[in-house]
Parts: sequence; C-alpha cells; structure tokens
Amino acid sequence: MHSLKDKIIIVTGAARGIGRSITLECIKYGAIVFALDINKLDLVKLKNEIKNDQIKTYVVDVSKYEEINNLFLNLKKDKINPDCLVNNAGIYYGQSIFKYNNSEIDNIININVKSAIYFSKIFAATKIKNKEKGVILNISSVSGQDGSSDAIYGLSKSALIGLTKSNAINFSPYIRVNAIAPGIVDTQMLRKVPKDRVNNYRKSELIKDHILPIDVANTAVFLLSDLSKNYTGAIFDINNGCYLR
Repeated sequence: MHSLKDKIIIVTGAARGIGRSITLECIKYGAIVFALDINKLDLVKLKNEIKNDQIKTYVVDVSKYEEINNLFLNLKKDKINPDCLVNNAGIYYGQSIFKYNNSEIDNIININVKSAIYFSKIFAATKIKNKEKGVILNISSVSGQDGSSDAIYGLSKSALIGLTKSNAINFSPYIRVNAIAPGIVDTQMLRKVPKDRVNNYRKSELIKDHILPIDVANTAVFLLSDLSKNYTGAIFDINNGCYLR
C-alpha cells in the first residue's frame, strides 16, 4: 500500500485539476496536506469536501517570492516540518509565441518555473541542513519533452525537467526529486488546447482511455511514498503510449 501516513505534504496549485486530485489522494493515504492556491473560493470548496484536519489551506500567489518565503517562515514558527513538496502550480495560455505580450511571458515564467525554483530552494535548504529525508515532485508535461504549439508553455515545462534532474544531483542523498510528464489530461486547461492538436494526439495514443487527474495523482502518491525510495532524477511519462522513449 502507498502509505503516506502522517507525512506533511505541500501541494501548489491545489484547488483544481491535477493539484486537487493529488491533494485528495494524498489525504486518502494518510497524509496531512498544505494545499496552496491563489483561488480562495476553490480552496474553501476543497476544504469543505475533506471535512477533517488533514487539510490546511493557504492562499498564496506563487509568482511572488515574498509570499512563498512567508509561508515557510510561518510553518517554521509553528514548528511544522514538511516531508514532501509537489510543484504543481501552472498556467497555460494556449497561444502562438507571436501573440504573447511581455507580461504574459513573465506570468508563465514566474508561475510555472520560478515558483518551483523558490519552493525547492527553501524546502531543500532546511532538509539538507538537518540531514533529513525528503521528496520533491515536479509536474511537468509531455510538451516539455516533445514541444508545444504554445512555445512559452513548452519551454516552462522543459525547464521543470532540467530542474528535476539538476536538483536530484544537488539535493542528494537527502532529497529525492522526480517529475511527472502527463500527456493531455481531461482538465479545464484542455479547453485551451487547439482542437487539431488534441485530435492528432488522440490518434497517436495506444491506450484509448482518456487520462484523468486521478491517474496523475496515483503516480504522484507512488513517487511521494517510500515505495519509490530508489527513484530520483526520473521523468514519469503518462501519455497513453503516445510518445515511446
């Protein structure tokens, strides 16, 4: 069994989609989850669904270093020591590079990339200083490996793969760092993906059951648990065999 009993796990972008499923599954397997999101209303809905003290919700703008740092300072003040970190927060515009303005480019880089850098850096510093075991899981994308019609989004997900491999080296032997690279997942974000892109992807899938957030969450639970104790620097493809490596 993928036991996460009493593990304290931080999940960013926890209010919707993949982050929400990861939060629910981690709680199901016994974890205490600090669910972070900028969307207060959806966090309230999530907390009301859980109805126990295994979930702690925090409104955090992950694009701002000060808010991330303050979160960790507050956790330290309350003597809370997270075991695991899931860098899931991300945005997707679904547009050509030629349509991007500078502000949108900054938003993608700040939320999809810089937040993962900041969270990883602060989380790992304490763990390594205290010589404690920990786990970081980055939610990348198939577009980070095989390109995207949205080039800025694609580069942000490629950056997470590079961060995963480099930090697996930098944070060893104390912290394991892995990533999941899902294909097209049935979430609200799917509506922004160009239809021809989706259709071509579907034709290439060897498994025809659509990938759901729960499918990504199942892999996340494995990677956060001790069952994956020998995995680090690895990228886990969940793409229905669309891309064979």
